[in-house]
Amino acid sequence: MEHSGVGRSFYVAGAFGKANKKISSPLRYFCFFSMTSQEIRTKFLEFFKHRGHAVVPSSSLIPDDPSVLLTTAGMQQFKKYYTGEADALKDFGSKNTVSIQKSFRTSDIDEVGDESHLTFFEMLGNFSFGGSTKKDAITYAYEFITKILSIPISYVTVFEGSHGVAKDEESKKIWNDLGVTDVREEGINDVFWGPTGTSGPCGPTTEIYCRSGEGQDIEIWNLVFNEFFYPGSREELLEQTQGKELQKLSQSGLDTGMGFERLVMLVQRTPTIYETDLFASLMALLPDSLDMRTRRILSDHSRAVCFLISDGVVPSNKERGYILRRLMRRIITHEYLAEGAVNMRLFFEAVLKNYSEWYPELNGSLIAAEWNKEKEKFLRSLSKGLKELGKLQSVSASAAFKLYESYGLPYEIIKELGGEKTETLQRREFEEEFKKHQDISRAGLEKKFGGHGLLVDTGELKAANQEELGIVTRLHTATHILHYALRAVLGESVHQAGSDITVERTRFDFTFERKLIKDEIRQIEDIANDIVKKDVPVSYKELSKEDAEKTGALFFFKEKYPDRVKVYYIGNSLEDAVSKEFCGGPHVTHTGEIGTLKIIKEEACSAGVRRIRATLF
Repeated sequence: MEHSGVGRSFYVAGAFGKANKKISSPLRYFCFFSMTSQEIRTKFLEFFKHRGHAVVPSSSLIPDDPSVLLTTAGMQQFKKYYTGEADALKDFGSKNTVSIQKSFRTSDIDEVGDESHLTFFEMLGNFSFGGSTKKDAITYAYEFITKILSIPISYVTVFEGSHGVAKDEESKKIWNDLGVTDVREEGINDVFWGPTGTSGPCGPTTEIYCRSGEGQDIEIWNLVFNEFFYPGSREELLEQTQGKELQKLSQSGLDTGMGFERLVMLVQRTPTIYETDLFASLMALLPDSLDMRTRRILSDHSRAVCFLISDGVVPSNKERGYILRRLMRRIITHEYLAEGAVNMRLFFEAVLKNYSEWYPELNGSLIAAEWNKEKEKFLRSLSKGLKELGKLQSVSASAAFKLYESYGLPYEIIKELGGEKTETLQRREFEEEFKKHQDISRAGLEKKFGGHGLLVDTGELKAANQEELGIVTRLHTATHILHYALRAVLGESVHQAGSDITVERTRFDFTFERKLIKDEIRQIEDIANDIVKKDVPVSYKELSKEDAEKTGALFFFKEKYPDRVKVYYIGNSLEDAVSKEFCGGPHVTHTGEIGTLKIIKEEACSAGVRRIRATLF
C-alpha cells in the first residue's frame, strides 16, 4: 500500500454492536496540536519517496523469520535483501525503501502503565541495500528532523570502535560538517546494532538525541550501518562466543528506526506519549476515577489486541497466543473491577477509527468475535480467582501459578492486585513454575503417545492437546477449500507450493505471478465461505497412487507419496466433489464445523509464488 497525503475513508458498521456512548472523531482530541500524527506519517513517507525510496507497506506482526516470535523492528521484512538472498531493485524498483512498521515488544509488558513503555508500537524507518551512502543517511535524518519537523538536535553518538571494528570517524565528520558539534563516542553495548533473532545483518550505529517538552534529552532515531553478518544472537556477539565471528557483507546496507510514539511526543511537546493524539481519544473514554496506571494499560493493550487479532493471532496458552491471552485477560480484569465504568467495545472502535487509514487489515468483526469468546470464557472463573487471591496471606511463585492454572489469572493481574502479598513475587520464578508444568504435561503426553509428545504432528500441522487438535483440524479442511477457491478465481494454473497450519492460522503458498487485487480476495473468501455454509460432507477413499491420480485429485508436486494414498474430498461423492486432494488428514466431517474463513494477509513468498495467511472465526 502506497500512502499519499490524502487518507482513505474507513467505516466500521456494527462490528461491536450498538454503542451506548457516542465516539467523536479522534480529531476532536488533538485539534490544538500544530502537527498531527497523521501529518507526521505522511511527511515522513513523502520525504523519502521524493528522495528515491520505494514506499513499502508494513509487514505482519507474525514474522516469516522463525527465530523471532513477533515483528519487533522495521528491518525484519528486509533481512533477505541485506544478505543478498533477494533483489530489492527487482521487488521494489529501488535499492532504497521506506516504511512505517507495526511492531510488538513482549519484554515490556510488566512495565506498561508508566510514562513510556508500550507493547504495540510503530517504527518509522528508511532502508538501503547498496543504494545510499552513510552521508546520505545522516543528511536525510538531519534534514527531516531539523527542517521538516523543526526539532533541534541536542547531540548524537557514534561507535568508539571494538571487537575488531574501527571507530566511526566518517559519521563523526559528517555530523560536524552539518553543524552538529556535540558528537559522543560510545561502546558496542550502545551503538552497535546486533542481529534480529538468532543471526543476521548488523553494524555500528549513530543515534540522534533531541530534547523533550520536559527538558530531557531522549534518543529519537537510530541509524544502523549494516556492514557485517553475525551467525549468532546479539548476546553471543557481546560475549564474543568462541567460533562465531563478524563476517563482512559483500554489500553494505542501511537500517534506520525511529519510534513513532516518541517522535509524536517530541513534535507535539507533550509530557508523555499518552498525551499525544495517538492516545488522547482512547484516554478520553475512561473515567477520571480510574488511576493513571490502569488508564494507560487499557489504552496500550487495546491497541495491541486489535493488531494481534487482525494479523491472525488467537488466544491460547502458547507463544503468540499466550501473549495475546495475557493482554486480553488483563483488560478484562480491569474492566470487571471498574464495574461498568469501562466499555472496551468503544475502545476497539476508537482504535479502528485512529488506525484503519494506515492499516486497512484491521478487522472489527474478527476482533469482536475473539474478544467476546475470550471474555465469556474468562469471566466464568475471574471472580473466583480474585476471591482466592484475597484469601492468601502471601503469594509465592507456586501459589501464583496455581491461580493462573485454576482461574486463568495472569501474572500481571496477580502482581498488580496482590499488593504487599506479592512484593517478593518475580516473573522469572513464575515462568519457572510455568515451564515446570509444561515439562510435566509434555512427559505425560510422551508416555501416552509413545514418546511422540504431540497428539498430531504431520509436518504440516501440529497439536499438543484436544483443544488444539480441533482448531487445526478445522483449519486443515479450510485450507483445502481455500485451494479450491483460489483455482476457481485465479485459474487452474494455481497449485500448492507449501503450507503450514498452527492453532492461530493457516499459511498457504501457491503458484501465481502477481499480487491479488481486493476483488479477487473477496471472491475467494465468498466461494470458500459459501461451501462452509452449505455444510458439505467431507470424506476420503484409499486408492492406489495411480488410481488416485486418475480421479483428478490435486497433490503437492514436491511430495513423495506411497503406493497407496488417501484422497480426501468435499462433496457427496468423489466424482462430484468440489475439492479432492491427496491427504492424510485429519479433517472435519462436514464443512459447517469450520466457521468463517478470513484472509488476513496476501504477499509474495518467492519468485512466482504467493503466500496467503487465513484464520477462522
